[in-house]
Amino acid sequence: MRERPLPLADSRRDVLRLPAQAASVGAARRRVRTTLHGWSLERVGDDACLVVTELFTNAVLHSGSDHVTCALWAGEGLLHIEVTDQGDRAAGPAVRRAGDGEENGRGLVLVSHLAHQWGVVHPVPGTGRTVWAALACGGVPLQKGARRAG
Repeated sequence: MRERPLPLADSRRDVLRLPAQAASVGAARRRVRTTLHGWSLERVGDDACLVVTELFTNAVLHSGSDHVTCALWAGEGLLHIEVTDQGDRAAGPAVRRAGDGEENGRGLVLVSHLAHQWGVVHPVPGTGRTVWAALACGGVPLQKGARRAG
């Protein structure tokens, strides 16, 4: 895991806030696919949808939040995905090895294999967290004069 990259000031960006409910996972996935189509980044659509599904599901199941936010931004050849919850649980996501008979527990293993890099940000203990992943997508060069936001 690495330090979370910040969006470029002029990068393409989309943000979606949904109730922390199982039905919202599919809505988030559909929005990601639509956004990537609009950005001509369909080639990373399957991987991005899988990452969003895993991160959003974890937030819904484990954060205790009322809502979950998903942000996408593209720049410097990477698609950045951020899923933020408002949960107050101290424990954050952890990669674990699921047993052969288990149906759950493989999500972050998949994310770690698909992502160029990923990580977790805990702004202030008890105020939620952001789990982020960056997927290589090519064809999204740094625009001349672009600066990091923040």
